[in-house]
Amino acid sequence: MAGQSHATLDRSGLVHLAVHLVTPVLMCLGMGLAYLGAFHSPQAHDVPVALIGQGSRTAVAAQALAGQSDGQLKVSTVPSRAAAVAQVKDRTLVAAYLPQSASSTPTVHRSELIVAGANSDTAKIAAQQVFGDIAVRQGTVMSTTDVVPTAKGDGSAQSLFFLLVMLSIGSYGSVAVIGAAAGGLRLRVRAAIAGAVALVVSGLGALLAGPVFHLVDHDLAGVWAMALVYSLAVVSIGVGLHAFLKRWTTLIVMALFVMLNFTSAGGVFPPYLQNGFFGALHSFWIGSGFVEGVRNLLYFDGTVGIARQLATLLIWLAAGVLALCAAGLAERAARRRAEGAARRESAAVTEALEAGRREGRDTAMVDVAAVAQAAARAAASPGGAAARTPYSRSGEEEMEETVGV
Repeated sequence: MAGQSHATLDRSGLVHLAVHLVTPVLMCLGMGLAYLGAFHSPQAHDVPVALIGQGSRTAVAAQALAGQSDGQLKVSTVPSRAAAVAQVKDRTLVAAYLPQSASSTPTVHRSELIVAGANSDTAKIAAQQVFGDIAVRQGTVMSTTDVVPTAKGDGSAQSLFFLLVMLSIGSYGSVAVIGAAAGGLRLRVRAAIAGAVALVVSGLGALLAGPVFHLVDHDLAGVWAMALVYSLAVVSIGVGLHAFLKRWTTLIVMALFVMLNFTSAGGVFPPYLQNGFFGALHSFWIGSGFVEGVRNLLYFDGTVGIARQLATLLIWLAAGVLALCAAGLAERAARRRAEGAARRESAAVTEALEAGRREGRDTAMVDVAAVAQAAARAAASPGGAAARTPYSRSGEEEMEETVGV
């Protein structure tokens, strides 16, 4: 239509567009590799289960079951139902099977599977499948007893994982905004903003997990404290990295706190239902520290490995503090270089003025020329007007890119 104008892309514009498209393409590839690699085909390995009973007959049955499982089960024996319940409650066992339950009658043979639903719903289902087949072969009617059920609001036993997702998005999504919109502020100010963000994000998480959806029916303060440490770690690592990576920070924090984090947290599949890579990450990655720590606090009396999970969260927080310190040192060095350059420019202007006066040139003309040259150099220097405008544009693009992701 006449009168309309259309923007055109020159070579530099196409390069600029291509560079920005690299991030979503790499995210697409990374998410596919991470999620499909972790979840596409869960395979059990060394799942700790037990047969309840005494004597050689039970021991032989346990050995036979272990052999038939081809490494999927790690089978032991426990002498009594009470001992089995205790080991399921302390997460030593995923499940324990009682071939002949007390509810059996002369005409109906009953067996019992003891599980802790709060431990892992997917592990519970896997145990029901394995021992359900055994019950069918033995001609017994199997019942399942959940000795550690989840809270009323957590019917899937996976809601803690989605709480992790919420905390992660609020935390890492704020990193680019802090870096781009507050990039001109001193690092200590940005760190304070990061702390405020973590307080808000963790507070919202506690609000939704407790009063709103009732995922947590006790120890809400402890859950909030772990959420705060988690969010502080994510935001501080991100803000620290942003000083070095700028717009690539979003991709890196997504790799750290989404691709590798959600897949190894244990919220969907426990490590013994995943491949070795993600199972190994589960032992020290930050998401597993949060999910397993909260799980142990809420359902297992806070006595089952919670010290290790708290240590995991604190180590990641320490990494965030180190990242902030490194960013502070780098920015301080950059400021010193800029101040040195400014002093040299000032000295050069002063020298030019003095030389002009000595040679008898017009002082006003010398002043104008010197100031113009100094202004041009200052505008082109880091932090100058020419540098600030592209930085603002790139910062806006970075925030839009983060929100889009």
